Amino acid sequence: MSMWRNCKAALLTLALAWCIPLATAGAVDPLQQTVQLALTTEPPNLNSLTSTDSVSFFVLLHTQEGLLTYGDNHSLQPGVAESWQMDGTRVHFTLRENAYWCDGRPVTAQDFVFAWRTVLDRATASRYAFILYPIRNAEKIHRGELPPEALGVYADDARHLRIELERPTAYFPSLTTFPTYFPLREDFYRAQGGRYAADADKLLCNGAFRLAEWTHGASLLLEKNPLYWNAGRVALQQIRIPHITNDGGTLFNLFQSNEIALAELNRDTLPQALQQRLYIQSFGNGMLNYLEFNFREPQLLHNRALREAISLVIDRHALVNKVIAAPGTRPTANFFPAWLPGISTRSAIPPADVARARQALQQAKQELGLAALPPLTLLIYDSPAVVRQAEYLQRVLQQSLGLTIVIDRQIFKQKLAKLASGDFDLALSAWGPDYNDPMTFADLLHSANENNHGAYRSSEYDARVEEAAALPPGEPRNRAFAAMQAIIAHDLAVLPLTEPGILYVQHRQLQAVRRSRFGGDPDLRFARITEQP
Repeated sequence: MSMWRNCKAALLTLALAWCIPLATAGAVDPLQQTVQLALTTEPPNLNSLTSTDSVSFFVLLHTQEGLLTYGDNHSLQPGVAESWQMDGTRVHFTLRENAYWCDGRPVTAQDFVFAWRTVLDRATASRYAFILYPIRNAEKIHRGELPPEALGVYADDARHLRIELERPTAYFPSLTTFPTYFPLREDFYRAQGGRYAADADKLLCNGAFRLAEWTHGASLLLEKNPLYWNAGRVALQQIRIPHITNDGGTLFNLFQSNEIALAELNRDTLPQALQQRLYIQSFGNGMLNYLEFNFREPQLLHNRALREAISLVIDRHALVNKVIAAPGTRPTANFFPAWLPGISTRSAIPPADVARARQALQQAKQELGLAALPPLTLLIYDSPAVVRQAEYLQRVLQQSLGLTIVIDRQIFKQKLAKLASGDFDLALSAWGPDYNDPMTFADLLHSANENNHGAYRSSEYDARVEEAAALPPGEPRNRAFAAMQAIIAHDLAVLPLTEPGILYVQHRQLQAVRRSRFGGDPDLRFARITEQP
């Protein structure tokens, strides 16, 4: 879930700090089984119906649970559902008898029916409604063509959930791990009067922890949920989050002073960690960092020649080696990250070529009927790492093409709002995988996806996405993804830049923390504090 991820529009990361402090009284407490962390931002939205960012997903991972969840090696594991069966377009889930909400009432099949219908209600304004589209009638309901009751999901009784799909969708079980698929109890939701999940007492939990305290902009406290069905495996009693800051130096200092147990390293703090011979670990988070273009009329970036000119002056190797300057991040011109199985690593996006870029710029001016181009706005999340990258783009576009780029720095929540409203020319964004299938990237640029912030539209691309969705894993499906990559490269739908990696230090007494590309990271649900490192 990089410092500027859009996870799904998420441009934030947790402050992961994994070094070994000098004492054990603050960051971790083995007797009380408590750990202290930091977040890089206030969680923007803990309502699972509408949440889209990685910081909120971290909290939701620990306080909520869906039908299935991820275990070690990204394998699907039972969650609220103790078993499931899939036969063509029908899926059956059997819920646990001992799955409870934190107020003692059981989690029922109807809680899933209510949640999924509410996601698809256009009044909910969920930007992840598309992720339910494999379910029969989901897309038509979201478009307002059918009532929510027409959704192909049924509570046969309290413990049995039946789902009918539009077409065979082999990866459907993995979708149920995602927060948009989490259950929601209707009576509690309606009792909040539109403020569900706005405060700690307005969030109903069924996960390993409950949100006990939330001082907005300052701190959070997660406490073990004794009613969680798998509470016997949960060792931590509290996850304390007393700090919220996106400054990498501050986070590293907090780790060194034994105030937090996890901290991510950047190009400024990595040398310090190396000098101190701290135990540095790495994690490939599976994300893609990219440049979004606004295709809406009358925005200038709907012109392909202008997009090509911008593409041809960006040196990804310089961006990685001189600007980001942190091991673990690699340049890429592919929309599909290299770790995805069955995906071709070849790209048709050409490397930097300033002469060709200037020719493309002249063509763009002719097609647009402009002697000179007005300033273009580059929307970014206001963090030091992202600002450096934006300033690099600003500099090369000015020096090579004479373009004036105005950097629009916004706090995370406001950046998401501007992306959603299309208030930008270009945007530095990132996307992390929501589930373990290439479709988690492919459908991002589908015309029906509301996280397609640039409003890119291609009927040919949409057709390839829909083709791949109906195919089982294998060569025909791989060819569909290769065709998508070719369309993206030809249209310059977005401009892939880097595949980020995380370098971090971890407190050695904090054990069994699971790093995951999907469903929230880091995962401390079954972590523990040991007496000795």
